[in-house]
Amino acid sequence: MRSRTALGMSILLAAVAVIVTGGPARAAALPTGARSLESVNYPGRYVRHLDFVGRLDAISSASGAQAAQDATFTVVNGLASPTCYSLQTRSGLFLRHRDWLLRVDANTGDPGFRADATFCPVAGSVAGSVSLVSYNYPQHRIRHRDFTLRLDPYADTAAFRADSSFRITAPWAPSTNVGPVVPGLFADPHLTTFDGRYYLYPTTDGYAGWSGTYYKAFSSPDLVNWTDHGVILDHGPDVSWADNSAWAPAVTTRNNRYYLYFSGGSATGNTAKQLGVAVADSPTGPFRDALGRPLVSSGQFPGGQAIDPMVFTDDDGRSYLYWGQGVARMVPLNADLVSYDPAQVRTITPAGYNEAPFVFKRAGRYYLMWSENDTRSEDYRVAYGIATSPAGPWTRRGVVLQKNLAAGVRGPGHHSVVRAPGTDTWYIAYHRFAIPAGDGTNRELAIDRMEFNPDGTIRAVVPTR
Repeated sequence: MRSRTALGMSILLAAVAVIVTGGPARAAALPTGARSLESVNYPGRYVRHLDFVGRLDAISSASGAQAAQDATFTVVNGLASPTCYSLQTRSGLFLRHRDWLLRVDANTGDPGFRADATFCPVAGSVAGSVSLVSYNYPQHRIRHRDFTLRLDPYADTAAFRADSSFRITAPWAPSTNVGPVVPGLFADPHLTTFDGRYYLYPTTDGYAGWSGTYYKAFSSPDLVNWTDHGVILDHGPDVSWADNSAWAPAVTTRNNRYYLYFSGGSATGNTAKQLGVAVADSPTGPFRDALGRPLVSSGQFPGGQAIDPMVFTDDDGRSYLYWGQGVARMVPLNADLVSYDPAQVRTITPAGYNEAPFVFKRAGRYYLMWSENDTRSEDYRVAYGIATSPAGPWTRRGVVLQKNLAAGVRGPGHHSVVRAPGTDTWYIAYHRFAIPAGDGTNRELAIDRMEFNPDGTIRAVVPTR
């Protein structure tokens, strides 16, 4: 059997490229998912939390289940920056610095916490090791001193470099959950296929007031192994009329171009949400704002909130835009996919509707699915109706996805569905409260099979872990 150190070295060397930029060598990527961090100069001692305090302790196969969990973290997208990383415990807390000491706390979602819990990797003192630099104090690194984890100013000494270097190893407590689909806090997934490959576009989660600013793209050949393609649109530099509330993206294609529909708001100007559209030559971007203004402006159509866009393209090639919170609306898009006739906008709100409309077609029937209740509620859920046209009217058929408390699944909703290319096999992607300690702004992604009865109704989906 390979040693944990050897395994950790191989994981890190396979996943981390080093770039020299005149300062410390920057690690381009860390392996995401469940990992443990072993001290370089004290082999066998691992970063762990004990009574919420960060420590460096000896961990072995005889240490017990709790110690193994305390020494296991999920490496996720940085809460303050997608180019850096955050470390989440098995109980849902995040490793952060406070008063120069490392501890684990619940994510409050505010900018200060996100910065305190974000670390950027640089090359460590020995090959294959890594040091973690504070995002908001870039001259400081995580290091151990008297086996306590601290955030100390960098000193160019052999002792400091060793104290602040760690090997990324296999986790002491592997996850038994099915999911999340991709590590980290994401919501509102749009799952689709282009050229036989699956693409996933979610909202980046973990922000107070859902105030995230950017979108990422992931792709997979099999819904299991995912490639992170990084940020594809950032409201800050890329959208002139919105700088936050980057919510619920949806992507479609025509004539080898890709169109990203999104919600956005401003922290200082017009705080009401509006819909935009961006365009790219690749499904992984980068996308640019196609109009330089909203596609659907706040207040343009009274009632409801202009969020949660979705585009459905029928067999005849005609595309339709659906959107709305509180009120559901639809309109045929023009052939350019970035304009429409406002006079053709129709209200199609079904009973029980709150948000997140999604339309697809199967066996000649049109299905409208939507989310009910509030995303902050564990009773957030997905219902659906069936019609004979993309404009309805829709006959409600009931709830198809809801909480499964026996499995620890709460608040499943804001979904999308996709058909496996060339088959009648369907999947539903959705978010849920992060397990075990998530809430309405700390959510993660899941995918399950979605099956149909002989009469075309959808069987209830049992959400898995």
